[in-house]
Amino acid sequence: MILKDKTAFITGSNRGIGLALLRCFAAAGCNVYAHSRCKSNDFVQLAKKISNEYKVEINHVYFDLEDEKIIQAELREIFVTNTPIDILVNSAGIIHGGLFQMTPIKDIRKVLNVNLFGMLHVTQLVSKYMIRKKSGSIINISSVAGLDLSAGNCAYGLSKAAVVAFSKTLSHELRSFGIRVNVVAPSLTDTDMAHTDQAKKERETLTKGKDIFTRMATPSEIADVICFLASDKASFINGQVIRVDGGNKF
Repeated sequence: MILKDKTAFITGSNRGIGLALLRCFAAAGCNVYAHSRCKSNDFVQLAKKISNEYKVEINHVYFDLEDEKIIQAELREIFVTNTPIDILVNSAGIIHGGLFQMTPIKDIRKVLNVNLFGMLHVTQLVSKYMIRKKSGSIINISSVAGLDLSAGNCAYGLSKAAVVAFSKTLSHELRSFGIRVNVVAPSLTDTDMAHTDQAKKERETLTKGKDIFTRMATPSEIADVICFLASDKASFINGQVIRVDGGNKF
């Protein structure tokens, strides 16, 4: 149990990679603050089942990543309890596809607000808390779309490229406090987002593959890497971008 007695804050933990992270971290002995945008009784019951199975504590936190006031208020409630947050995983995000000339600026702004600025706000608040105890691990989820930029990625690819740039900068700023910052960049992963029309071309290409790597990643494959990076077993890994893509470019 490589995360035993640690506490993690995971954004977007109610589905996709975030839900896989919740399961993986709990199995590793980690208590979790499980963030989602709004309350779902089904997710509350599922989290309770995971909590009971692995004998860990799971607390729910609700906020929209575009609402700075609510983010600050919800995190303040955690901080006043003096519960240490050892790990932050920024998993929440939205997908968007479209050529730049065909994409309204308001749509690009929304993607940046959720995938970048919301993440920045959460990270700024949690990292200040980590600085006080001079330890912590932050893992931000980017995408191969933010590394191998291509046509149709003016919003999503831009937001994920910015996540990489931010994370590398932050790793230098926080290293003197014993805080590690790393990035995981998955290829197309078998989540709800991958089954939208915006991911249709990439999904169809990968599902026609003829070898074991030409396929979508599974959420658990991404979660396992993040779980390792969050642990002390990765104590000398800092400022890195880890691709989990099977050698694929999308």
